[in-house]
Amino acid sequence: MGILEALFLGALQGVTEFLPISSSGHLVIGESLLGLDVESLKSFDVVVHLGTFAAIIIYFWKDVVGLFKGFFSYIGLMKKSPANKEYQNLIAYIIIGTIPAIIIGLSMEDAIDFLFRNTFYVGLWMIIVGEVFLLSEWALKKFKNEEGLTWKKALIIGLAQAVALIPGVSRSGSTIAAGLFQGIAREKAARFSFLLALPAILGAGILTGMKELNVGEFNVEFIPLIIGFVSASVVGFGAIYFLMKFLKNHSLNVFAYYLFAMGAVSVIISLL
Repeated sequence: MGILEALFLGALQGVTEFLPISSSGHLVIGESLLGLDVESLKSFDVVVHLGTFAAIIIYFWKDVVGLFKGFFSYIGLMKKSPANKEYQNLIAYIIIGTIPAIIIGLSMEDAIDFLFRNTFYVGLWMIIVGEVFLLSEWALKKFKNEEGLTWKKALIIGLAQAVALIPGVSRSGSTIAAGLFQGIAREKAARFSFLLALPAILGAGILTGMKELNVGEFNVEFIPLIIGFVSASVVGFGAIYFLMKFLKNHSLNVFAYYLFAMGAVSVIISLL
């Protein structure tokens, strides 16, 4: 892999991880269009995912600090306060929302990756997710409420995150849509989606990296890895900033239409 390819794929990961258009799907399509061996680039995929992890930490640093304060308050190392209690609840919701992805990821991820990591299925799932976006916006108008998160809502959002293990299914998109189906406002659903991504991205990166090291396949040169990481981090931060502003006044519909188009392109590529 060359420097320009690493820069492009890192930027692609940064944009698509946070915009609800499927990072895994776009990486598969991008690697295929560049004529790269998708299976040999899993180590690179790990690094760019960690780059997006860094982007979340930087953008939501106040929430990350709050989560640590909530944890330390819970174990008695900090003074209890209403703010710390709020973050203690958020920690619990993140744990609940992470459980489905852990169970499915550990038991079925290799099978899912083997079955669906190709451009035809990526395109098909993009089209399906686009339809889900349109339905979720309809549901938000019908059931919008200001009750906020509960453990049941967090679990449903977590199940949506587990479904996003399928290449072509946007992690941020599926979790935000799951929030909208339950009447959670877009911006609040997006915030929880991104914070929920922290353990998911870090855990998946560590596990995949360990697998690559164990089988001796961590085979991308050092410089492209660094470039991919930095590119994914910088562009990812910009994507988070854009989406959080965008969702204040706009729906997911534009992303649904994009997925319809990109899904069709992906299917066509698979048939060529």
